[in-house]
Amino acid sequence: MSYLILKNLHLATIAVTLTLFLVRGVWMMTDSPRLQARWVRIVPHANDTLLLASGIALAVLIQQYPLVHGWLTAKVFALIAYIVLGTLALKRGKTKSRRIAAWIAALLVFGYMLAVARAHDPFPFLG
Repeated sequence: MSYLILKNLHLATIAVTLTLFLVRGVWMMTDSPRLQARWVRIVPHANDTLLLASGIALAVLIQQYPLVHGWLTAKVFALIAYIVLGTLALKRGKTKSRRIAAWIAALLVFGYMLAVARAHDPFPFLG
């Protein structure tokens, strides 16, 4: 698979992930029954799997690896934080206010990951 196709696939899955997370967060805040729809439990996970696979393939293709290159290490740790916060926001938060706080924090971490990816720098806001 060519670099450009892989990169565009990765960017598309990022857009889908963000859109679905935003929509599910709004549904969580409004107590929408749509959050329990079967496709809502399946599609985000399928997309996120494709996102992760394309990210790994890109890292291998450009020969940039976590724990070797600081920017990619930062993205991996931020991804773990995003997953934990997303789980708290959409499933495990005990109160709605905690779920909303986790949702906002997850969006901030997502923004950080985007900035790190663009700058290839673990401190994208300092330079």
